[in-house]
Amino acid sequence: MELYTLLSSLHDFKSIPEENVKITSIEMDSREVKDGSLFICVKGYTVDGHDFAHVAVEKGASAIVAEKPLDVNIPVVIVKDTKRAMAVLADAFYQQPTQKLHLIGVTGTNGKTTTTHLMEHIFKANQKKTGLIGTIEIRIGDQAYDVKNTTPESVTLQQTFHRMIEEHVDVAMMEVSSHALDLGRVHGCDFDVAVFTNLTQDHLDYHKTMDDYRRAKGLLFAQLGNAYNHSKPKFAVLNADDEATNEYIRNTAATVITYGIDNKCDIQAKNIQMTNAGTTFTLVTPHEEAEVKMKLIGKFSVYNVLAATAACLVSGVSLSLIVKEIANIEGVAGRFEVVDEGQSFTVVVDYAHTPDSLENVLKTVKQFAKGSIYVIVGCGGDRDRTKRPIMARIAAENSTEAILTSDNPRSESPQQILQDMIDGVETSNYVSIIDRKEAIQYAINQAKADDVIVIAGKGHETYQIVGDQVFDFDDREVARQFIKEKK
Repeated sequence: MELYTLLSSLHDFKSIPEENVKITSIEMDSREVKDGSLFICVKGYTVDGHDFAHVAVEKGASAIVAEKPLDVNIPVVIVKDTKRAMAVLADAFYQQPTQKLHLIGVTGTNGKTTTTHLMEHIFKANQKKTGLIGTIEIRIGDQAYDVKNTTPESVTLQQTFHRMIEEHVDVAMMEVSSHALDLGRVHGCDFDVAVFTNLTQDHLDYHKTMDDYRRAKGLLFAQLGNAYNHSKPKFAVLNADDEATNEYIRNTAATVITYGIDNKCDIQAKNIQMTNAGTTFTLVTPHEEAEVKMKLIGKFSVYNVLAATAACLVSGVSLSLIVKEIANIEGVAGRFEVVDEGQSFTVVVDYAHTPDSLENVLKTVKQFAKGSIYVIVGCGGDRDRTKRPIMARIAAENSTEAILTSDNPRSESPQQILQDMIDGVETSNYVSIIDRKEAIQYAINQAKADDVIVIAGKGHETYQIVGDQVFDFDDREVARQFIKEKK
């Protein structure tokens, strides 16, 4: 694409380069620049892309987008905000891919990953080719790709959607984080359905207050579209049992579909029954009812299923197919995942890394646990410090013994993180073991028949970040190792 053609979509740049060069790719990382790239200088938390403009030139960039003049020998386009410009340019360069997809975005503190995976399973059963972008990975059809952020930067995002179009994807689902919404990563994404799971404390290291966190989540619904296009209608799928929903209803012009358990809503679960083998409930919609049987456990799982059901219904999937497929779903990696090596006790690995998600998991375990409950939990370094004492208190109050340990300490002292956690515990039923591997071994050695061990916080992650180093670490594999040794 020629530079002038690309710039025709951008309306707030200050200078037009004299040379109309050919653009073969858009990059914000100088290490990815190749011949013909348009390099966009983005200011990050630790580095400034403007400092790498010369590197981009040396690697063959054809032009640069920057917020200030640069001493380089290739065309430079000056804009007020390179991140905003990047979203516009990426959307144009990749030919507005989300306008050609049925795109569903899911935001909320907890449940995003499970909800998107549930939808993916249902749409596949409905003979639709799917794409998925989320915490665990990017998937296009059956092909998986690594992902750095829950919601990638706008260039990566639009490139991914373009690839989905090339691969003939029908429906794409993506987790939309509050960071991505606040930083404009999803600018240009034409969502057809926006789903809200819940809002509880998290990311206050970034947002500072719950009001700002709630506002950021609400951007997904406020940006859903203001025109009523009957050939491409917009839907906001909202949790009727969460207080933030009232604000999001006011934010959006889209058709609102509510779901829930306790409050009056459009899609509701009634007569919920739970065992350690699964959950059953009556699913009530405005037009019909159905009996749901699923292998997933917990009230939080019911909410995830309701959210996925509502999104699939407004996307044209029949209730009968949805109910049939929900019954077949085994679960999602690292989300209430059972590690079974034939032992007499139960080991559950869960991504629970917020106070609400940890409490939900432990309350669910309490409903079927016949013996003692052990919970291994840590808190990440360089993240919301205020939730550490809350997490530890919840762990101790809802278990026989809480084992406080490291998560991803990053640049912080593991000892200080643990002390922050201990400060919130008012009981004596806890131990502190800094080494996560030793903490898992301790719990497994303690466990007897019918006991339950919950390993919380990291879920699907296969690494641990200590300082500036990344080590291989998978809670599930470590647990398997010690279970086999015990047997």
